[in-house]
Amino acid sequence: MAAAFRSYRVVCLALFVSLVAACQQSPPLPPPPPDPDGPAAPVGFDNRSNGVVTDSTHSADQEAFDEVEDIADGLGPLYNAQSCRECHQNPTSGGPSQVTELRVGHNGVNGRFENPDIPIGRGTTVISGRTLINDRAICPNAQFPDSEIQERVPDTEKIRTTRISLNLLGDGFVEAVDDTTLERIGREQCRSTHGKICGQALRVPVVEAPGTTRVGRFGWKDQQASLLSFSGDAYLNEMGITNRLFPDEVTSICNTADEPNNQTDSTGLADVDRFARFMRATKAPARDTILAKTPEATRGSTLFDSVGCATCHVRTLATAPAGSVINGGVDTVPLALGGKTFHPFGDFLLHDVGTGDGIVMTMVEHYGRRYLQVPWKNFSPADFGNTQNKMRTAPLWGVRLRPRLMHDAASLTFRDAIVRHRGEAKAVTNRFLRLSDRDRQAIIQFLKSL
Repeated sequence: MAAAFRSYRVVCLALFVSLVAACQQSPPLPPPPPDPDGPAAPVGFDNRSNGVVTDSTHSADQEAFDEVEDIADGLGPLYNAQSCRECHQNPTSGGPSQVTELRVGHNGVNGRFENPDIPIGRGTTVISGRTLINDRAICPNAQFPDSEIQERVPDTEKIRTTRISLNLLGDGFVEAVDDTTLERIGREQCRSTHGKICGQALRVPVVEAPGTTRVGRFGWKDQQASLLSFSGDAYLNEMGITNRLFPDEVTSICNTADEPNNQTDSTGLADVDRFARFMRATKAPARDTILAKTPEATRGSTLFDSVGCATCHVRTLATAPAGSVINGGVDTVPLALGGKTFHPFGDFLLHDVGTGDGIVMTMVEHYGRRYLQVPWKNFSPADFGNTQNKMRTAPLWGVRLRPRLMHDAASLTFRDAIVRHRGEAKAVTNRFLRLSDRDRQAIIQFLKSL
């Protein structure tokens, strides 16, 4: 009897151990679905914090965002702007602007996109691995009177496009949206339209968390998933200032500054940290509440949904609960951003709506040279090839403050922008065109209220 009991205890113990091991090996449970009826995200253009930091800290971070960089700060050698605000300023710091950047490339003999080779220094140096063409350079200057590094587009680069600067206000809420939310939107689009509209959720490297990936949501090609990655990318590629995430200069010609240029201050923060925190603490763009209440805009809001615009221009998203781990474990969603609903009128997914610019994002340009040595989880460069003719759905919050529309700023009226939508959006555009003049104008009035 005793032997049988001991045998029973051994079996039970072994079963318990195996269950514990199984639990430890099981993948973590998915986060709870966001609450679409949660507290609303604060809105406004008042330069005040959304609660992530104090107003005084937010003001100090804005000073860093607005600061004009000089050569002594590490500006260049190639660059487009001297401050973040230069490209993100309407109606206040962090908003969009009329400023555009230039990107080029070509299709190879196999029909696939290839990056350009841009000669500088009278042809002595060739810049490769980028699609961005910087419009400005720091030399010739007094120290280097005979150096010539201005980038120009070679005739071989037949794919050419401009990209207008994006709105950054409210992007802290966008960053706090869980991957599963964006992926679920893409699947539901595909299901509800029987495969005609299917947003692509692109998993991209989180530069500050080597080896990890996340669903991209920032940039016209969704090339960045975190605001810190986005800041480091822009600091190097738009202003030529190296930082801990992107420590390698595009060219060494005319460069005399120590690397990386971006050093920490007395608080232990570098400029890229302040840029990211500034964006996280911005309020979402506010609507024109007076126009939004008019009968015409109200009717336009209903029509916006009925013709199908809201399939991609999703009205409402909700952030992950406070304390949720994001960005490869580097960050957690703060209380001020957690469990909030906001209204971006965008899905932050990639779509082919007939306006794609033909550009495939370059890995080294957007993730640094060390990306080549890092095994990135769930990252497939082949997925990037599928984005050549896709663009991120333009979030429409604050669109009334943009006189130039679409990614290339080539559409000057709301009607121009709408009728350019083809591809996945062809049926939606056709439904819009079949409306009466009065109903089409109602939709435009609704857009003017956003």
